[in-house]
Amino acid sequence: MNKGKVDVLLGLQWGDEGKGKVVDVLTPKYDVVARFQGGPNAGHTLEFEGQKYVLRSIPSGIFQGDKVNIIGNGVVLAPDLFMDEAKALEASGHELRSRLHISKKAHLIMPTHRVLDAAYEAQKGKDKVGTTGKGIGPTYTDKVSRNGLRVGDILENFDEKYAKAKARHLNIINSIASNLDEEQRFALNNQLTTLHKVEKKWLEGVEYLRQFPIVDSEHELNNLLKSDKSVLCEGAQGTMLDVDFGSYPFVTSSNTICAGACTGLGIGPNKIGEVYGIMKAYCTRVGAGPFPTELFDETGKTIRDLGHEYGAVTGRERRCGWIDLVALRYSIMVNGVTQLIMMKSDVLDGFDTIKACVAYKQNGTQIDYFPYNIEEGIEPVYEELPGWKTDMTKFTSEDQFPKEFSDYIAFLEKQLETPIKIISIGPDRDQTIVRK
Repeated sequence: MNKGKVDVLLGLQWGDEGKGKVVDVLTPKYDVVARFQGGPNAGHTLEFEGQKYVLRSIPSGIFQGDKVNIIGNGVVLAPDLFMDEAKALEASGHELRSRLHISKKAHLIMPTHRVLDAAYEAQKGKDKVGTTGKGIGPTYTDKVSRNGLRVGDILENFDEKYAKAKARHLNIINSIASNLDEEQRFALNNQLTTLHKVEKKWLEGVEYLRQFPIVDSEHELNNLLKSDKSVLCEGAQGTMLDVDFGSYPFVTSSNTICAGACTGLGIGPNKIGEVYGIMKAYCTRVGAGPFPTELFDETGKTIRDLGHEYGAVTGRERRCGWIDLVALRYSIMVNGVTQLIMMKSDVLDGFDTIKACVAYKQNGTQIDYFPYNIEEGIEPVYEELPGWKTDMTKFTSEDQFPKEFSDYIAFLEKQLETPIKIISIGPDRDQTIVRK
């Protein structure tokens, strides 16, 4: 932790690394927790005191009563989903309205963005990306094409701005629908038929949003840094889903890497302190797209079952595989990671042998770097390590680790040239070991 600096925590794989829990573990040390990108496709799960919470848009520091929590300008926000999430937290006894600040420059996900999302996916046919259907991609598209609605717009002439944006979306949807088959048109028409119901709740969400401090977050954050406050910046999704550096086109619509924290919060790169890179002891992916170490056998199913690998937001089965060190080395490089955090080590507690991908064979040639395209001709090259065959979920210190697990950590640190500082051995906040 660095006073007057922004420490960044982000995922190094294809998302779902366990960022929510780690943020919750780290937040007691920080004054401010901020989200810098993504939308309600994030699902940061936290478990403590026998309760389970899934946060989609709200920063994970919200459970610490004395923290300022900021939704930054790089986030896209759906007022109706935000309202549901916030009211559920309020009902469980967590006060939000004074300590959750929302950037005026964050873009709004409109109801028609969700219909557009479905229309674009239908248009792609077999090449569809496998989005969450929450309208996030079309919202970012509107942002970069300078047609977006922002949170600050709800404070002035909102009805006029909303009607104009909605009319534009409907024209695009009708144009796409005319080129779809009958079944696809029917599905889109169903969404359009119920649009007024979705819209009614969405507008209620807008009214609810007005009850929160709506701020110039870039000024607020930089003033907090000037006051020597410590800030933890929370990323969503993972590096391999970054729109520039991920497995394109099967990526999200925002910059999930460390540089995205600068643009998503309005802070200079000289304000970045520690960069925490979070990974699982294995690897998962949701949706379509290449996944070199994916397991299609009983081992993959076992990992999925033991790790409860189902999407926190969508409920979709996650694809599971062994850890990919080629992709991780790449992620560490583009993020400037200073320390690693390894999640779900306990999932591998029962395996006789653990595999780690140390290189790829690309069309028969062995490479140790992450190439431009991993969709075809990629075969993982594995090293095998002995499993530790020990239930570690009750451990409280690294001194209790079996030798095989300590050897696994040492192997990873050597391969990745970065220290592993925190290890998770279960879902609860207490099942976290900070290494010396």
